[in-house]
Amino acid sequence: MEKFPEAGVALHPDDTAAVFEVFVKTTPERLWEAITDTDLRARYSFGVRTESEYSQGSSYKSSVPGVIDIAEGENVEVDPPRRLVQTFTALWSDDVKGEGESRVTWEIEPVGDDSCRLSVTHELPRKGANGELYGGWPMILSGLKTLLETGEDLTTPGSLRYAQAS
Repeated sequence: MEKFPEAGVALHPDDTAAVFEVFVKTTPERLWEAITDTDLRARYSFGVRTESEYSQGSSYKSSVPGVIDIAEGENVEVDPPRRLVQTFTALWSDDVKGEGESRVTWEIEPVGDDSCRLSVTHELPRKGANGELYGGWPMILSGLKTLLETGEDLTTPGSLRYAQAS
């Protein structure tokens, strides 16, 4: 396993999906809100604002306003507070734009009376896809967990990069 400066791991060359799981002390409804609310999501996702209606077939766009476009796609399946499936086209560099469309599935399962398991599966467009497509997930999910459990923002290399850019 290879470590990257901004977290993440290198997948095996034959892998076509990256799967991340985290347990969060929160309710499914609150976790769903954190995933779909523009302001909450920006707090744990490097300042990236994701704008969408979150209805089946609706589009979304993610960006750091005035700084950089991050991604765009379609909400393929919307089942609150259990499952969100989205297409994902990365926009932040020519290298990732060239990878084309991938797919991200968010799944929320209650655990006991006070916690949830959040699984995020990023299905890649091909074997050997650019690691930038999935490399930020550990920082994003760590920030989400920290925000929901403590109410505080988590400092990550990604959050520092965009804070300094804006």
